[in-house]
Amino acid sequence: MSNMWQETPLIYSDTLSNILDASVYLKLENLQPCHSFKLRGISHFVKWAKDTNGPSLHAVIASGGNAGLAAACAANGLDVKCTVYLPVGASETTLRLLRQQKASVVVTGAFYSETLSAAKQVLEKDQNAVMIPAYDDPKVWEGHATIITEISKQMSVRPDAVFCSVGGGGLLGGLIVGCQLTIGSDCFYHSMSLNNGRFNSTSKLLPPTVDLVFDDAHEVYLARFNSFSSKASGSLGASEPAAKVVKMALERTGGTKCVSISDEFSMQACLNFADDHKMLVELACSTTLVPAYNPGLFNRLVPRSGCRNLRPVVVFVVCGGFKTSMSDLHDFKRHLENNMAKETDDLVVKYDDGQVSAGIV
Repeated sequence: MSNMWQETPLIYSDTLSNILDASVYLKLENLQPCHSFKLRGISHFVKWAKDTNGPSLHAVIASGGNAGLAAACAANGLDVKCTVYLPVGASETTLRLLRQQKASVVVTGAFYSETLSAAKQVLEKDQNAVMIPAYDDPKVWEGHATIITEISKQMSVRPDAVFCSVGGGGLLGGLIVGCQLTIGSDCFYHSMSLNNGRFNSTSKLLPPTVDLVFDDAHEVYLARFNSFSSKASGSLGASEPAAKVVKMALERTGGTKCVSISDEFSMQACLNFADDHKMLVELACSTTLVPAYNPGLFNRLVPRSGCRNLRPVVVFVVCGGFKTSMSDLHDFKRHLENNMAKETDDLVVKYDDGQVSAGIV
């Protein structure tokens, strides 16, 4: 059977190119059949699992939504059984879409690690059950790496940077496997800061709800989150990142830049992107697009002195996500209006050297 994902368009954005004085391309992963890049790596894993275990495969996954839908779509297409475990609070829309793909749904656990623990119990009872990793597996990264393979065919020049959002690190793992420069998210950001002489590698100070753990297999420190405050945590809210991806990011020749973005910046980028490109994306996805609307931030992440071209050539992976709607955009607009009116310092960017910028960049 051929790949279950589609080759997605890579389009040139006049609007963003003018804002940044750069050549900006958008890799539209939001146009995958389940609206997310997740279909690449997870369908690649499910297909491999069926080839390995046979047609009686029972695909089991714990997911906040997008990974679960990708697994359900892949299992449905391959005609194998699928059970998706979701944290408490999953929306009726999420449940409906999963059931449309013939998946069984179990809602349990306050956040991802608890949900994952419940899902693993199925493996002890069902010999045909195989845990489908949401992000932490080389086979998943192989599938996601096809994004870079496609970009290399679609572009006549090599980009100076590729931007993506990072929760647990699955997409980043794929981009590193296939390659390029990226930006990250909070649990990944904190984990990167703890290692290889980075700004927090000596003191190892973490927020009150975050535990410090050491991964013996890959010899890296990780930040394990026990709760989330970000509105993007539904897709970016991994409790801890994939240790191997942290290791790859730290050791990658050419570097990996990690930035943590506040919700307000992501909300504004989401609204701007909808206006400029007529597409709705999840807050987790619009986090990637924040530098596209903030030249100061972009220029810090992609210094022109280090670019191969007269103008930087960059790709933003529009990773998509099905959990978005017009009502979300209205909520974001109201939230921003209230915050701006109160002149708070909630609009912050945290860099991988420990520096913090407040206000619009």
